[in-house]
Amino acid sequence: MGTLNRRDFLSSAAASAALGTLVSSTFGIQDSPAIDGPIAISSANGLRATAKAVEMVSQGADTLDAVIAGVNIVEEDPNDMSVGYGGLPNEEGIVELDSCVMHGPTCEAGAVAAIRNIKTPSRVAQLVMQRTDHVMIVGEGALRFARAHGFAETNLLTDKARKAWLRWKEQHSDSDDWIPAEKSGFGDSRSDVASKLPFTYGTITCSVLAPNGQMSGVTTTSGLSYKIPGRIGDSPIIGAGLFVDNEVGAAGATGRGEAVIKICGSHTVVEAMRHGMSPEEACLHAIKQIAKTTKIKRLRRKDGKPNFDVKMYALSKEGQFGAASIWSGAKFAVYEGGRNRLEDCAHLYTRDS
Repeated sequence: MGTLNRRDFLSSAAASAALGTLVSSTFGIQDSPAIDGPIAISSANGLRATAKAVEMVSQGADTLDAVIAGVNIVEEDPNDMSVGYGGLPNEEGIVELDSCVMHGPTCEAGAVAAIRNIKTPSRVAQLVMQRTDHVMIVGEGALRFARAHGFAETNLLTDKARKAWLRWKEQHSDSDDWIPAEKSGFGDSRSDVASKLPFTYGTITCSVLAPNGQMSGVTTTSGLSYKIPGRIGDSPIIGAGLFVDNEVGAAGATGRGEAVIKICGSHTVVEAMRHGMSPEEACLHAIKQIAKTTKIKRLRRKDGKPNFDVKMYALSKEGQFGAASIWSGAKFAVYEGGRNRLEDCAHLYTRDS
């Protein structure tokens, strides 16, 4: 699909709306047809989250409770170094977490950003939605709010993440006094996992659709590894890292948050679905906008393409789902039709061999 200009977008939207009205009036099809069972979509690290969300919705749980319980599994897993406990820290070695939630039936939302010492920021974000008149609380205020509601504080920096952070400190500059182990003269070759860990933007996002048409979503992350303390990406921002419209669908994002923020990524996806695009088409539409608006030289390869990745995920009110990334090779998790599996994301560019 080519990049849409404003006139093409509005024309296709009008045509889709007219066709939808004709089909509905001719064949008696409802605007929001019932689905056979719950459907959940997530980033590739979310197979356990989609399974949990579908299980809970099948048992009658609220959709927001279900997706939060799903991502809690990953938030509490020290082996996922991009989310929650065990996430890679900021440049000072401190783990700061971001999360937002959105409840489709009520259109309510909550978020926390740069919160420390709490394993499950998604649950704190839910309480911001339920127990305050705010949408977002950040930093020390978010931690105090979590304490007031009985959350236990935990040192989120695992030994594995600490070693990765030390490795980064030793290697990211030649003009400081941090010496990599293999150059220290003491015989440590640093062949452990810390020497192989990549720089990461990792995140988990999860949305679910219940058979009664109710939807909710959550996005949660430890953010950009080794970031400047206080940096906030797209993950806790409603409309960027997550957006849910119970009459249209839900969308979430992972990858370079700064790029997603600039195009209001998840809101862009949902609005594209509102105007007739399928979830996959809507995700590609947002991805193309990111590529188009990436103009700074340091963020572009020699061929002009972005030198980073972003993935968008979408689930429609009708039970359609899809995802897209800037670069090929990405996957997403989906639980649909009784099957929990990984599927390929659509993509804008093919990675070099």
